[in-house]
Amino acid sequence: MPFVPLSECLIFGTEKTTLMPDLSYLEDLIVQVRRDILRQVHKVNSGHPGGSLGCTEFFVALYQVIMDRKDSFEMDGKGEDLFFLSNGHISPVFYSVLARSGYFPIEELNTFRLIDSRLQGHPTTHEGLPGIRVASGSLGQGISVAIGAAQTKKLNNDDHLIYALCGDGELQEGQNWEAIMYAAANEIDNLIVTVDRNGQQIDGPTDKVLPMGNLKAKFEAFGWTVIELDNGNDLKAVIEGLNTAKSETGKGKPVCVLMTTIMGNGVDFMMHTHDWHGKAPNDEQLEIGLAQNPETLGDY
Repeated sequence: MPFVPLSECLIFGTEKTTLMPDLSYLEDLIVQVRRDILRQVHKVNSGHPGGSLGCTEFFVALYQVIMDRKDSFEMDGKGEDLFFLSNGHISPVFYSVLARSGYFPIEELNTFRLIDSRLQGHPTTHEGLPGIRVASGSLGQGISVAIGAAQTKKLNNDDHLIYALCGDGELQEGQNWEAIMYAAANEIDNLIVTVDRNGQQIDGPTDKVLPMGNLKAKFEAFGWTVIELDNGNDLKAVIEGLNTAKSETGKGKPVCVLMTTIMGNGVDFMMHTHDWHGKAPNDEQLEIGLAQNPETLGDY
């Protein structure tokens, strides 16, 4: 399958602000991505649907609207925006959006988590999957990787941006805070880190496992600009929030987007609970979930 031209992916230029596109196609794509997530994890009875469903709007907005990316995948990433997924266990949504943005055939989603597949449970690079620039899933490392990429952009006089996504429970890892401190101290202002603030992690609510306190105050105290996105499951709000974040780059500070989402969004029995962090639906549950998200753009 050839790479989908940017004009067909609704990308709008290379400026630091982005026009608001017609949302109807993107809303259909969001529904289809939810179906992809459910079907991937159900087929192999493993994977992480909860966080994937909660971040569907973010990934669709990022790849279909926000990022300035090339018509073909090049591992060096020169002359384009780059994205790094830190919480790699939400690979089902990442793979779905990559496939439906033209990086590899949509039919390859059938191979999720199978032996010798390029679509492993956590994204890896040795299989050569287009769109994957770094192995991820060892939690706490993604911000560090993104900072390295952002510094490389600066050294190469490349004015494109680096995006990263991490989970709120993941911020319990100490390496994050070393990286957060480093980024501010070195004025890494071409970096936008989004935190999926769904309040859930594998063992329960984050506030019960290890409370993180006021994340906005923490990031600001470490010298970051913070954008609060209160509804990360509203596509228009996500696009507007990420555009606001883009407008804050280049001002001497890294940018954090605190994005509130609902784990399991779009499938009623998966929502608002950590129970579906890493559990696949059975046959009956799959049909219920698919019925709540009727086919829009075609299953694989």
